[in-house]
Amino acid sequence: MKSRRTAAVVAGSIASVMVLSACGAGDPGASGGDTEGVTIDVLAVNLPAQEDLVKLTEEHFTKKTGIKVNFTLLPENDVRAKITQEFSSQAGVYDVATLSNYEIPFYADNGWVTSLDKYIEEDAKAIEFDDLLPSMMDSMTGPGDEIYGLPFEGQSSFTMYRKSVFDELGLTMPDNPTWDEIADLAAQIDEGSAMKGICLRGLPGWGQQLAPLNTVINTFGGSWFDMDWNAQLTSPETVEAVEFYVDLIQKHGESGAAQAGFTECLNYFMQDEVAMWVDATNAGGPVESESSPIAGDIGYAQSPVKETDASGWLWTWAWGIEEASDQKDAAWEFISWASSREYEELVADEIGWASVPYGKRQSTFDNPAFQEGAPFYEAAREAISSVDANNPGVNPRPHAGVQFVGIPEFISLGTSVSEEIAGAIAGSTTVEAALEKAQALAQQVGDKYK
Repeated sequence: MKSRRTAAVVAGSIASVMVLSACGAGDPGASGGDTEGVTIDVLAVNLPAQEDLVKLTEEHFTKKTGIKVNFTLLPENDVRAKITQEFSSQAGVYDVATLSNYEIPFYADNGWVTSLDKYIEEDAKAIEFDDLLPSMMDSMTGPGDEIYGLPFEGQSSFTMYRKSVFDELGLTMPDNPTWDEIADLAAQIDEGSAMKGICLRGLPGWGQQLAPLNTVINTFGGSWFDMDWNAQLTSPETVEAVEFYVDLIQKHGESGAAQAGFTECLNYFMQDEVAMWVDATNAGGPVESESSPIAGDIGYAQSPVKETDASGWLWTWAWGIEEASDQKDAAWEFISWASSREYEELVADEIGWASVPYGKRQSTFDNPAFQEGAPFYEAAREAISSVDANNPGVNPRPHAGVQFVGIPEFISLGTSVSEEIAGAIAGSTTVEAALEKAQALAQQVGDKYK
């Protein structure tokens, strides 16, 4: 569901900046003269796949095209705030940013991001546009059904677990577990192992803690709003879901959970701190990489459910070109390369198939080399294909989105609500008190749509 309201600018300081340069002397004559020697600035999330891109760009892209690329990588919460600030102000500091299927429709409506239609029409064969998964392209559109984003990687969510721990304790992970089964397994691991049972995100942020928690709310039968935009955060189903999530973390989750996001859970999982982890399917890459100490010891199952058949989310880190950019042609050359099958094969050759930014191309899932090198591929493919982004729960809702509410106000609303819930996870408040405050905040937004 699209809205033409302007998304609120997220203010605040941006911490933990990681600025990297992928510049090279270039290869004279390797590109058409229009972009030779041009420099573009890219703002991106600091996840493993994006970090690999930084390492490979100078030697393979800049050398071939003569286009220099300066990267700024930031943690997820920080990069989302920075991107919103940059694109809403049209400052023109960055040419390209990692946007998602949440931001692109709103940014396109507001004229903040460039239509890619003319580039795709010219280069459709080269980028193998028909190979891109429809589920990942559906939310890349804006006014007039023009395309405004090009996926870098696509993901859903699934359950990861340490096979050696399960074997030692005589435990079995179902292919399609329920949340009750996961909670029972976490308790048995806690009792019989030195590891904690599970890691779940508790770090505040609409794209951090609320990503997995909203899938729990969906499958428990809860929602943020009913069809009349009445807030539902104090409904029995939503309360039950949040209480379950908080209780599971407090009893069997990681230490410092209220400050643990994707990166922290990845570290806990790889450092033998936790035996299960429910999170993004793109976690399979670093977990199974050649440098991972636990590669080969991981089993994969679908995201846990309760009242629904599936509960995985749907997300893509995609590339968007800022409308204010003066280097759109060079920016297109970069993003079309970074999203290409050629780039995926480069990652496979240089780093390994497990590290390929997959989830956007059908050919990748069908590739026997990827299937052999990425043991998580089958569970990830099932998770991505099972998502219904418009009806992910039990009850109908007036907005799109699985792990987010598809309205511009969710940037601010979701972050505020997640901060209240983080307080409950930390034990400084109760779930009931947190959701009472969350309900009031959500109703203020819902009233705007009545």
